[in-house]
Amino acid sequence: MNPSAKLSHASLQQAALWYVRLQDPQGGSQAQQHWQTWLGQNPEHQAAWRYVERVSQRFAPLTDEPIGASRALRCTRRQTLKTLLVLGVGSALAWGTWRGTALPRVVGGWSADYATASGEIRDALLGDGTHIWLNALSAMDVRFDPYQRLLHLRFGEVLIDTAKDLQRPFLVDTAHGRLRALGTRFSVLQGEHDTALNVFDGRVEVRTADGQQVRIIEAGQQAVFDRHAIRGTSTASATREAWSRGVLLADNLPLGQLISELNRYRPGHLGCDPAVAHLPVMGSFPLKDSEHALQLLEAALPIQIDKVMPWWVSVGPKIHAT
Repeated sequence: MNPSAKLSHASLQQAALWYVRLQDPQGGSQAQQHWQTWLGQNPEHQAAWRYVERVSQRFAPLTDEPIGASRALRCTRRQTLKTLLVLGVGSALAWGTWRGTALPRVVGGWSADYATASGEIRDALLGDGTHIWLNALSAMDVRFDPYQRLLHLRFGEVLIDTAKDLQRPFLVDTAHGRLRALGTRFSVLQGEHDTALNVFDGRVEVRTADGQQVRIIEAGQQAVFDRHAIRGTSTASATREAWSRGVLLADNLPLGQLISELNRYRPGHLGCDPAVAHLPVMGSFPLKDSEHALQLLEAALPIQIDKVMPWWVSVGPKIHAT
């Protein structure tokens, strides 16, 4: 899940604009005072500011300041810590924000057997001949023994084309339950609260983590389940297979969901204004060229792409000149 998803679009945009303003050496102490006032108005402002700083640090050398940083911004960072401590953010709120970010998951992925970064899709053949594709920002462990073939999806998404093995079952564990493949091709997407299964060939048995519900999902169907329940099945989504070919398919997909998906394949932040998030999108978009994908969206919909910074992009309603 995008760590910014719990923060409002308005707060994130304001934080990004403050970040740009504080890099201007002409801003002076007055700008910093106004920034501190804004920061103290709402705990969400503080969380949005920390998110902007974390994103910006990915684009700077580890021993240097963010791109284009000035002495004013270096002072700002010292004042940031001071301000957050005064506001009491250094305790429960700071810990809550840390847990809500993707960083703990990324750190957890370092020790995984297979892991991918932003924008990376990895495919591999496992020891039994099974072909797997691991989507961007995902991590997975492989545990094969004489009795079973087990994959543990730590987070993210995997597409699996299983090899035949009459002696050992093929299992996939997520935080919400266990899947048992019955000669099949299927995708597994683990979210924060549930797991989505799409079956493209064969069948897959789903068992919830508490063991209370078991169901077999047939080819052409999808199901979503959490630790306690399996929700009703529906038609499998071709989108959940197309990404392995570097294509993002949209069939009346809300723009907000498409932008969230596209954000996995580009560095920095890509956000969507709630005012246009409901717009339906149809078509196919290249995952390996997100800039072109955004241009296609801008040409087809009443939206505009706003680049606050090279690594901070927002999709909002088109503003017509008067």
